[in-house]
Amino acid sequence: MSEKILKISIFVAVLTGLLIYSTFFIVKETHQAIVLQLGEPKKVYKDAGLYFKIPLIQNVHFLDKRVIDIDAPAEEVIALDQKRIIVDAYAKFIINDPLKFYISVGNERIAQSRLASIINAKIRGVLGKENLVNLISTNRNKLMSQITKDVLKRLKTLVLMLLMCVLKEQICHLLIVRQFLKECKLSELEKQKSLERRALRLGKRSNL
Repeated sequence: MSEKILKISIFVAVLTGLLIYSTFFIVKETHQAIVLQLGEPKKVYKDAGLYFKIPLIQNVHFLDKRVIDIDAPAEEVIALDQKRIIVDAYAKFIINDPLKFYISVGNERIAQSRLASIINAKIRGVLGKENLVNLISTNRNKLMSQITKDVLKRLKTLVLMLLMCVLKEQICHLLIVRQFLKECKLSELEKQKSLERRALRLGKRSNL
């Protein structure tokens, strides 16, 4: 009898521990939390602390409260004068409204992907209207301001606050690179032909 009571006591203790563990949750300084009930947002916690939820029915979705970096992939852009360039950019953003962000976007990974697509689309749109000489001159700051302005318009749907959007310093002109590679190949061919001519001359001398 006592053994049966002991087993029941252990079971109750474990069950109680699980209920307590699933009832309370901690929000860290670097995060904010949304309590969901059957997938529907019920409450938002922006401050760090210990909070509780209804076990089994409610769960918690955490979102980063820190500045989030995004490194947009390199993009090939055709300038107005048909010159091809490779441009990449980086940006920083924060989630300023966690509830609206969760409803419209979901999580940080999706936001980063969408923001990268928006940035690259705006880069193509703005830089594609300029000649190469303008892209590598001091006008770049003006063009970057226009890109940032266009990106901000689109960010209203993502409920994000853009802190920074900057073109990286390295801009590679593809035609110049291709010409350089072509010259290298021609140089190698000339060296090979020169060696062949020299070998022929030495061969003729040895025959004499």
